[in-house]
Amino acid sequence: MASSRLPWEMLKSRPAVLCATVVAGVGVYYATPSILPTGHAESAESPKVFGGFGFTTLRVQQVKQVNHNTKRLVFEFPDQSATSGLTLTSALLTYSWPKGRFFPVLRPYTPISDLDQQGSIELMVKHYPDGKASTHLHSLVPGDTLTFAAALKGFAWTPNKFAQVHLIAGGAGITPIYQLMQGILNNPDDKTKVDLVFGVNTEQDLLLREELEQYKQRFPGRFNYVYAVSHPTEKDSTLPKGYINEELLRDVMKGSDKNSHVFVCGPPGMEDSLVGSRKTEGILSRLGFNKDQIYKF
Repeated sequence: MASSRLPWEMLKSRPAVLCATVVAGVGVYYATPSILPTGHAESAESPKVFGGFGFTTLRVQQVKQVNHNTKRLVFEFPDQSATSGLTLTSALLTYSWPKGRFFPVLRPYTPISDLDQQGSIELMVKHYPDGKASTHLHSLVPGDTLTFAAALKGFAWTPNKFAQVHLIAGGAGITPIYQLMQGILNNPDDKTKVDLVFGVNTEQDLLLREELEQYKQRFPGRFNYVYAVSHPTEKDSTLPKGYINEELLRDVMKGSDKNSHVFVCGPPGMEDSLVGSRKTEGILSRLGFNKDQIYKF
């Protein structure tokens, strides 16, 4: 089961992959040797944790409470020299079996740690009151385990394909946006300019705030961000109040041309207002962006 405590020393000596087959609608599980390299690899390249087929079970190394409904969870690789093996804009499909449920729950989450980081990977998970997967993940403590079913690829990013990218995030939608942003900026060969518009309800919902400020300081002239806080709660807040609307985006995106791209991730209502629907034109269309210039995570 995804949340059971496993003997970690056994995982370290011979990493196991939890595989599944279905018999009459019921999952039957068995352990098989991991497809990951073990021991001392002759190649200088680090082993990849999510580079093949099968289910991969990892132990929770650290849990940090971010705000009233969000946690950061670090999962340890059995091989500390291993990297994730994920490509930029990838997500992981988590496989959990909350207590009392007949069937497991699968949900995608986007790692926020550098995908080339060795030894561990980090997720940031927002808890929803009726969220079966998020409730289970929020119950995990160091020493527990979680099973990952698959790696889900997103946008096929090519360095320097665009001169400028505009990133628009709402709430927990910051995670895939942040992964793309840090992947671009951490690549010394990628000169793409990046700006971010991040909309939240309150100041406490400004996830990754310190990290964003550090990137702004490291890449002046290449990266900038704008916040939109709809319901500020701090009396002395200097953050701009409001929503992600056409006026705000027009100011941020002025001067954009065909060599730019927009990435969007947030609540359905926000995404519909930006991208549009069958019946309505989206804000981005009114700002001059065509469908080929917009990607929705």
